[in-house]
Amino acid sequence: MSSTPLSRRYLLSSGALALGTLAMPAVLRAEGLADYEREAPAETVRRNVMGFTLHDWQDHFSHLRRGAILCDTQSRAVHYWSEDEATYLAYPSSVPMTEEFTRRGMTEVTLKRHMPTWIPTPNMRERDPSLPERVEGGDPKNPMGTRAMNLSWQYYRVHGIDNPAKVGRRASNGCFGLMNAHVEELYELVEVGTQVRVI
Repeated sequence: MSSTPLSRRYLLSSGALALGTLAMPAVLRAEGLADYEREAPAETVRRNVMGFTLHDWQDHFSHLRRGAILCDTQSRAVHYWSEDEATYLAYPSSVPMTEEFTRRGMTEVTLKRHMPTWIPTPNMRERDPSLPERVEGGDPKNPMGTRAMNLSWQYYRVHGIDNPAKVGRRASNGCFGLMNAHVEELYELVEVGTQVRVI
């Protein structure tokens, strides 16, 4: 598998920050983030561990029909390639908190939800009976944020997030959580049937 560690020096020397080449500005820019996302407490953010890696889609997929999403549990990032290869985006994400909650392999987007309602899984409620039965879409305490893309695996999703400090952490029960500004951008590009691989 050919992957290249992403560093600021690499980006600057390769010109990858130029618009229209590598769509990494989605990760690096702050202007699209809400104030609460941009101003997370420094002591929390320092504990987040992310090591972005550039991936070649050919290392993970045989084609790009309907685009492709790669969820990388190691570097804690979600990557997206458009069908025409014109767009490559990489976003920091939260990842499953333990191997018990991690499922790897191929799946696909089966449903897109705008302002999704969150309903804890039966296992989540068994572990923590104090969880609410449901949190409606639009509620700032909704752990699914503003958008969700359901995968063919039951209870697994790529979705927004209620707490930006979770990004870059092992903080989920199996899902990949993105900053709301990022998931909203990705949501517009992804279609039902987009292939997803979790590594």
